[in-house]
Amino acid sequence: MKAYQYSVARKRLSELLDTAKKEEVLIKRRGGETFSLVYKKTSQSPFDVPGITTKSTTGDILGAIRESREG
Repeated sequence: MKAYQYSVARKRLSELLDTAKKEEVLIKRRGGETFSLVYKKTSQSPFDVPGITTKSTTGDILGAIRESREG
């Protein structure tokens, strides 16, 4: 865990964000307040799925859709 004074943290924010990916970073204000900077991983979207390779053409897919809609 690394600790920085507020004025230093403000000047080196990009570096602090990179450091926070690996470990917690503390930022201390002159008044004695201490803040913790922690990397938060974002969850993936449920729609973020890998693609597939197929031999179907756009015409094949549109034909299948048309056929399913005709009943």
